[in-house]
Amino acid sequence: MGESSSTGTWRRAGFAGAAIGVLAAGAAAGVAVERLTVGRSVRQKARLALDATGPYGGLRGTSGRALADDGTVLYYEVDEVEADAAPARRRRLFGRKEPAPVTVVFSHGYCLTQDSWHFQRAALRGLVRTVHWDQRSHGRSGQGVSQSGADAVPVTIDRLGRDLRSVLDVAAPEGPLVLVGHSMGGMTIMALAERYPEFVRDRVVGVAFVGTSAGKLGEVSYGLPIAGVNAVRRVLPGVLRALGSQAELVERGRRATADLFAGLIKKYSFASKDVDPAVARFAERMIESTPIDVVAAFYPAFAEHDKAAALPVFRELPVLALAGDHDLVTPSSHTEAIADLLPDAELVIVPDGGHLVMLEHPEAVTDRLADLLVRAGAVPGTVPVRPESRNG
Repeated sequence: MGESSSTGTWRRAGFAGAAIGVLAAGAAAGVAVERLTVGRSVRQKARLALDATGPYGGLRGTSGRALADDGTVLYYEVDEVEADAAPARRRRLFGRKEPAPVTVVFSHGYCLTQDSWHFQRAALRGLVRTVHWDQRSHGRSGQGVSQSGADAVPVTIDRLGRDLRSVLDVAAPEGPLVLVGHSMGGMTIMALAERYPEFVRDRVVGVAFVGTSAGKLGEVSYGLPIAGVNAVRRVLPGVLRALGSQAELVERGRRATADLFAGLIKKYSFASKDVDPAVARFAERMIESTPIDVVAAFYPAFAEHDKAAALPVFRELPVLALAGDHDLVTPSSHTEAIADLLPDAELVIVPDGGHLVMLEHPEAVTDRLADLLVRAGAVPGTVPVRPESRNG
């Protein structure tokens, strides 16, 4: 290969990598990135050091697998209640009595994995039964069977709702459920309710929607000028198809544009200026591990997502609707819209919070989840809530 050809290939890889950095963060092209002032070799060494020492994402439970109705293997892990859990920890979160037999099920967002709930999992570990699962084509779950081959069909939020039911039937076949969903995970819960309303009424005793939306995602500007957003929306479907067909080139581009990618992740994941670098790198690793063809396959589903009509199924339940006040991906106004349709829901807008609010402000999210478990009757007693996790 000649020098000019090689240069052209890497230039295309760079452009592709830049584009996937934007898409994987839930953003759009044309973002201004602050100039990097530290040498590239220093930054690379810092990333390697964070990968080696970062404590996040290492929690593991009893693994299991469920089969979706199209044959896709869905991976999940269960953390059981510890019979000898320290009384002091139980008192701190739930009061003095034993937790009731409930399963708390966590559903993660687009381009993430079950490990995105690291802090909440650590806080609840051993105190209540929890299930953490990877959505199809994410994490340790298999590639979507119906999204591959000659008869491939697009992935939809409805499909994800059926996947969640498949996981629940195996991982939590009986007993009360509290469903917790972030971003795409919250949409998955809405799809479950739309398709299986009687199941929700019979089994679900509480729901938490974290940084998610019931629809109208086509109106989100991602913090960009309207003209730029409209231009991106016109070309994005074609760009995604092209990127998905050149996976190897794009993955090379992601590596070549790692600094740009990291800057975009931080911008569209967090609002705080003092986010722990290890947490930021943890988020970056999850997102960059999502293959480009998966990013491309899932993206169109969000434009079609409209589940506002399903929300009344939760009207009689304790509901938490929580978002960061500077979420650029699923703005807090979308969480407020969910609360408007569920008047008894607790609405919490976390100050200085971005899209990955559960990683950015873990204490605020964990405290509110603990409150939800109490309100749902899953655990007795009261939960001390730190002032900084409250809104108003």
